[in-house]
Amino acid sequence: MRWIPGGTFRMGCDDFYPEERPAHAVRVSGFWMDAHAVTNEDFAKFVAATGYVTVTERPLDPALYPGADPALLKPGAAVFHMPAGPAPLSDILSRWRYVPGACWRHPEGPESTIAGREREPVVQVVHEDAAAYAAWAGKALPTEAEWEFAARGGLEGALYCWGGEFNPGGQWMANTWQGEFPWRDEALDGFAGRAPVGSFPPNGYGLYDMAGNVWEWTSDWYAGRHPEDAGKPCCAPENPRGPAEAGSYDPAQPAIRIPRRVIKGGSYLCAPNYCRRYRPAARYPQMIDTATCHIGFRCIVRAHDEEGNGQA
Repeated sequence: MRWIPGGTFRMGCDDFYPEERPAHAVRVSGFWMDAHAVTNEDFAKFVAATGYVTVTERPLDPALYPGADPALLKPGAAVFHMPAGPAPLSDILSRWRYVPGACWRHPEGPESTIAGREREPVVQVVHEDAAAYAAWAGKALPTEAEWEFAARGGLEGALYCWGGEFNPGGQWMANTWQGEFPWRDEALDGFAGRAPVGSFPPNGYGLYDMAGNVWEWTSDWYAGRHPEDAGKPCCAPENPRGPAEAGSYDPAQPAIRIPRRVIKGGSYLCAPNYCRRYRPAARYPQMIDTATCHIGFRCIVRAHDEEGNGQA
């Protein structure tokens, strides 16, 4: 783990996606953070020690999915499939499929494996799975504010985790998508898909892959925008924990009452023509019961927790 000293910073951004607004002052206390995302190897040790069964491996209750295709009422998860040619960015189904049998051991489906991929981030884990691992490890999931502060690496106001240029000196700094998403990945950064943790340079706090590779779960419920800036450093929220669960439901899908948490960092599927969310300020909502092949997590230990004050 790496020590993150805490401090006051400008959270969010006014220049990109509306959910990142408004930029506002926030204070966070110091904490320890995993240097990299939890790996397949790490998660396998947790499962071996506890017998834990992830949500994507558990039987589905047909009563919870009225009208669903019976063929899909099998344990599984969402898997990205690259279209053979150009496809509308609005057509999610052209590139994402629900694959029965997909889980953390078989991230692309039952025929896939993590053998030889032990150092890749574990994926196909929902928020409940990530929280269970964190509790077993004596750690916690970071809040959105903690995650963003750590991702900035001490560079106040920088666009990326490493500074203001995406490819400084022609160097690739994160595992993202090069080419026209979703049908052509040129893999100029050396990876077409997930990369082993630590494949790119760390940020100023010694943290790897805080941009790209896989999105990461946080503990905060999602809201469509940040709270208004208090306007004075003295009044900046300290260690904010995000909004209430009740506000996290998707207003565009009122019939689907599944709460959403904030995920951060972007992934190997983020491309300039589609999703420029490989930035510290970027954020996205994810339903807590939905696992995909591009979402993982990392953990923290708060300094006051080490002193016996208990984890939140």
